[in-house]
This record gives sequence, C-alpha cells and structure tokens, in this order.
Amino acid sequence: MSAKLIEAARILSDEVATMRFAAPVTHTYNPLDYAWAPHEEYLKRFGKGRKKVVFIGMNPGPFGMVQIGVPFGEIASARDWMGLSAPVKKPASETLDRPIEGWDCPRSEVSGRRLWGLFAERFGAPETFFAEHFVANYCPLAFFEGKRNVTPDKLPAAEQAPLLAACDRHLRALVEATKAEWVIGIGAWSEQRARQACAGLPVKYGRVLHPSPASPAANRGWAEAATKQLGELGIW
Repeated sequence: MSAKLIEAARILSDEVATMRFAAPVTHTYNPLDYAWAPHEEYLKRFGKGRKKVVFIGMNPGPFGMVQIGVPFGEIASARDWMGLSAPVKKPASETLDRPIEGWDCPRSEVSGRRLWGLFAERFGAPETFFAEHFVANYCPLAFFEGKRNVTPDKLPAAEQAPLLAACDRHLRALVEATKAEWVIGIGAWSEQRARQACAGLPVKYGRVLHPSPASPAANRGWAEAATKQLGELGIW
C-alpha cells in the first residue's frame, strides 16, 4: 500500500516541479523534492494498509512540512512521537526570509503541534493512530511573498487551474489506494477540494476546524472543538 502512495507522491512532485508562479509570490518551495527522504520515510512507515479516515490539510506550513516534508510536521511531533529522522536537503532557490533548517528548525509549527498533540493524546502510540488514520496535504507546494505565506486559494485562477488538477489527481489516487471510508478536510477549503477530487468514489466527507493560530476559534480550544466535530460525524 505504501508503495502506491510513494509512486503517487513522486508523480505529483514531478508535475508541480515545472509550474511557475508570478508576483507577488517570490519563492515556491516543494518539500516533496528537497525533503523527499523524510516524506518517503513517513509514507513507508505509516501509509500501510487500509485507512478509515484520511485527514487533508491545505498546503505546507513554514515551520512544519516546509522544513521536514511531513504533513503538519511540527519538529518535535515528527521526531519524538513518530520517530522520523531522514535528512533534509536544500531547495534549489531558497529565500533568507524563510530558510530551510530541516530538523534544526527552532520554531514550532503550532497547527502541527495541535493536530499531532490531539492524536498522540487520544491514541498513544503513532502505530495505533495510523492503523486506521492518515494525514496528507492537498497541495505540496508552499508559496511565499517575502516572509508572508500565500495560500493556494489566493493564487490567480490561471495559476490555480493546473495546480489543482494535479493535486486532485494525487488526492484521488491516495484515497483509492488507502480505500478510505472518510475524507476529512482540515478546514473548509480542503473539504471542498476533497469533494471535487474524489467525486464518485464511495467515501463520506466532513471537516474539522483548522488548528491555525490565526483562527480565534482554534485558539479557544482546538482539540475540544475537533473532537466534538469528529464525534458528531460518528468517526470518534
């Protein structure tokens, strides 16, 4: 099973590698390239078998997947809880505004800390969580205007179209490979993309609040809110 996820990720990485994005985007990072080793390690270790639930995020955060290639990859969670450690290279074009420090990145990705913290608290060992769950990002690319993160939904329509098409194909392949029962968007946009990408597949959809610190609702108790949402869906 993980072999199919690895193949799908390689195809996605190759497809987006040739895409170019105009101002105000100054730099585009593809962690599936320079941080491929830890991403592959993540897929090999945790992408095996059928999954009940696949959680889908939007795109890499600057101190998480951008650094180490792991979705919502808060360093401590990926290193200490998941036990991942494969080395990270440097991107071909790096901005000093958002340097790639890999496992040495001193910043904590708040969204990832909240997400993986909830899963660790609820399931204990990562193997227990990943036995029926998986986490992926819809878009593998991170876009920066200096230090500012530009999310995929803010790109011009002409730039979005080929990117979303490639990401749709990858997500559909991932869901088919894992035989997921549920696809849960982490945030409304991710749910919307999942519904379009996986149209016609025998899956159910839902969403949880995005754990971003930019969300006042998430800052008031994200773990409790997400647990309630998953409970109302009948997943937990």
